Amino acid sequence: MTTEDPLQMPPQQVAIIGAGPAGLATAAWLRRHGFTPVLFEAADQLGGQWNAASPLSGVWPGMRTNTSRILTAFSDLDHAPGTAVYPSQAEILDYLRRYADQAGIAGQIRVSTAVERLEHAPGGRGWVVRSRHAGTPRAEKFARVVVASGRFTAPFLPAVDGLGGFAGSGGAVHSQAYGGPAAYRDKAVLVAGCSISALEIASELALGGARRVVVASRRQRYVLQKLLAGVPADHVAFTRFAALAGSALPAEALAAGLRQLVVSSSGSPEQFGAPKPDPNIFAAGLTQSQHFLPLVAEGRIHTRPWIGRISGTDVSFTDGTTETVDAILCATGYRLSLPFLSEAIAAALDVDDQHIDLHDHTFHPDLPGLAFIGMFDQVGPYFPVLELQARWLAYAWAGLVPAPTEGALRGGLAQCRAGRGGPQSIPMHVLATLFARRAGVEPEPDKHPLLRRALLFGPLSPASFRLQGPDLRADAASRTLDAAAAFGRLTSAEMTAEEAGQWDAIQCATRTVAA
Repeated sequence: MTTEDPLQMPPQQVAIIGAGPAGLATAAWLRRHGFTPVLFEAADQLGGQWNAASPLSGVWPGMRTNTSRILTAFSDLDHAPGTAVYPSQAEILDYLRRYADQAGIAGQIRVSTAVERLEHAPGGRGWVVRSRHAGTPRAEKFARVVVASGRFTAPFLPAVDGLGGFAGSGGAVHSQAYGGPAAYRDKAVLVAGCSISALEIASELALGGARRVVVASRRQRYVLQKLLAGVPADHVAFTRFAALAGSALPAEALAAGLRQLVVSSSGSPEQFGAPKPDPNIFAAGLTQSQHFLPLVAEGRIHTRPWIGRISGTDVSFTDGTTETVDAILCATGYRLSLPFLSEAIAAALDVDDQHIDLHDHTFHPDLPGLAFIGMFDQVGPYFPVLELQARWLAYAWAGLVPAPTEGALRGGLAQCRAGRGGPQSIPMHVLATLFARRAGVEPEPDKHPLLRRALLFGPLSPASFRLQGPDLRADAASRTLDAAAAFGRLTSAEMTAEEAGQWDAIQCATRTVAA
């Protein structure tokens, strides 16, 4: 066999590119509904970003999640007893191994097998996956392919005058190369960025022995702490009520409500000595860190505006101040990178560093049999959303729910293209609701009166999406209640007067919008 003679695979076999959380969830749900997944993983083991040994991973040994264990899980497997509220990288990797074993897909993963090219099959029917393992190339033809290779694999470095000539002993690297605080002990470190990773790294450096820590950002974001009065922030911020409110209320009201939640629970940055953010939280942006603002208040982290230029080890900022530093860590995000796509596929998708044209982040009308999982830039817990997207895909391909019509696909594509000029980050509750409705598994609170409060104001737990539609679980109701009551949040089934009023207002607003 040569690379020009692809091996024809059975029609029920589906190639999945990537064995991280997205690929594993997709494989599990496709297998459940009659398909045989074949996962291609370039690294030497599964895990994607959570495999810290992978050269494409941006996590480091000892790193903790910024999402709670309840919302960093899939619906068929809870974390092991004793797992921390915010699990470590090692705990998540172990969880993914157990998930693959339980789902019966561990043996379907081809590790150390990089996909070098995905292209149309000759004649335009099906897809050719060209891969390489131990130096040996292989070409196989599949009727269906899923791209689940991850959104955050190609570091983005900012254009800063002098960055390439930085002379500090610790170097200037992207945060993807960060391996922990030990290498920066007794050094002055500049962290560029205001994302979650930037603030978490800065906090770890300040607590881990760095001599001086400076954070430079283009704009100050609001900072939500990971724990709000002992409750994980994702249990409070990402709820079904928030999703319903987002579709019924004007943007100004949503911004005001979100700002009130953040400031009342975590304070505003200027109270701690950081710059004052824009009054509109959507314009300012939102990030998360438990320790960053208190460390600013203690003088253990110093904030600066964006970098003007770098000369040797001296960094000048746009306000005229300067710092002499030993190392620079650029926590400045990632480019969307799908280098294995053929020119024809990439052109159809109009892929660039930030965008990809898809109907509901999943399908393209001109690429039948090809789907994408997890290619969105999301704020909030990924695991439940990835599972919901995987379920929609599996149900659509298995015929359990209607596949999107040609008109729907074209309309979704036009909507995607129209949004290219706006913000690309999407809240978790928006995507969870979208995929759950497409899959036919979004629970309706009024159909579950004993669960209404938990469904509306509790976390969007994976179990709550096993109450309706295909693949019900007998324990879904009890697990939904347990998730809502976790950390002492919603221990009663009865809504408070405030919650009841909010629910009535949203129902009224929804009827008005519909009319």
